Amino acid sequence: MSSSVLEYENSRNPFVVNQQSMDRYLQIAALRVLVDENIRNRAEQLEQEGVKAIDALHVACAEASQSDYFITCDKRLINRGQNLSITVINPNNFIFEVENDNKSN
Repeated sequence: MSSSVLEYENSRNPFVVNQQSMDRYLQIAALRVLVDENIRNRAEQLEQEGVKAIDALHVACAEASQSDYFITCDKRLINRGQNLSITVINPNNFIFEVENDNKSN
């Protein structure tokens, strides 16, 4: 999934090669979420719970897309995301979880 928030954040990347690589990834996403009033309201709610503004927009977009996971290396966000409807998880734990799910099926 991609979002207008991811596109905005990537546009601010000072490393052109990295920015171009991320653009390619964002273009192949099956779903693109645009920030609307509902997402803004949810992001404001998350900010009031202590989530940084840009992270709150990312999470609100992921929730709006009904994603199962929000993958991040931000330990603070992982800790704050314990009570969300979406699982906030680091990349390593995500891989372990998916591998374990696949083994049990």
